Amino acid sequence: MRLTLYQRDDCPLCDHALAVLAAARAPDFDSVWIDDDAGLEARYGARVPVLRDEDSGAELDWPFAPAALQAFLHGM
Repeated sequence: MRLTLYQRDDCPLCDHALAVLAAARAPDFDSVWIDDDAGLEARYGARVPVLRDEDSGAELDWPFAPAALQAFLHGM
């Protein structure tokens, strides 16, 4: 599982998502900031933060509670 967290600069929801990921002891993930990328902005602008499994293409939109995050990480 290769995870990416799509987020924005100065995003309180993104900060909260990072705290949930840390509390859940999520595996390592890459962070991608969408602010300066028109394609990513169009795709994720209203949805950030979004956690994406790059292998399967599955995405978990915010808000995600710890239980939903665990289900996502373990293949639902």
